Amino acid sequence: MFYRCIRSVVRACLRLYFRWEVRGSENLPRSGGIVLAANHVSYLDPPLMGCAVQRPVHFMAKRELFDIPVLGWLIRHLNAFPVQRGGVDRKAIRQAMGILRAGEVVGIFPEGTRGDGKTLLKPHPGGVLLAIKAGVPVVPMAIIGAEKVVPRGRFFPRPCKIKVYIGEPIDLPMPEQGSSRELLEQYSQLVMERIDELRKEAIIAA
Repeated sequence: MFYRCIRSVVRACLRLYFRWEVRGSENLPRSGGIVLAANHVSYLDPPLMGCAVQRPVHFMAKRELFDIPVLGWLIRHLNAFPVQRGGVDRKAIRQAMGILRAGEVVGIFPEGTRGDGKTLLKPHPGGVLLAIKAGVPVVPMAIIGAEKVVPRGRFFPRPCKIKVYIGEPIDLPMPEQGSSRELLEQYSQLVMERIDELRKEAIIAA
């Protein structure tokens, strides 16, 4: 209930202030585990991802955020769970796997850090590894314009138009010999190529 209420309020703000546009929301399957993967350009990306689809989205967030009064409580109630950055956090991985196997959605940003909105960064393989091990598809998402809302060095958001384009699910089959590093890199690159195609489509349609 809390998640849905907050999502409704944020959606209203996005429509009124940022004139946001969402295309392809029908591409997200209505049920079953999903890894939802998007490019990363702004601190606004997690709420944009969560508001663009009808299903609740679970996110990994750096552990330090959960120690901040009020913010920690808020993000926990908005389906975030902690991850220790700088290494392999097996507890966070197990939690993400449990969420996917329970038929829910995990949102990821394969680049791992914010880009400039012009070019995509090299993806990390963690997201596709989750999808392969859980046996779920990856749904690509492109976020366009959010990098102009709160650029580096600015604190008050500008009313720039934001677009979110969602692509068709990508199945990533596990080969008989298992998931090699080379395969994970190929799958990760495939996901980023799909995201880039959506991003370019949105830019052309501007």
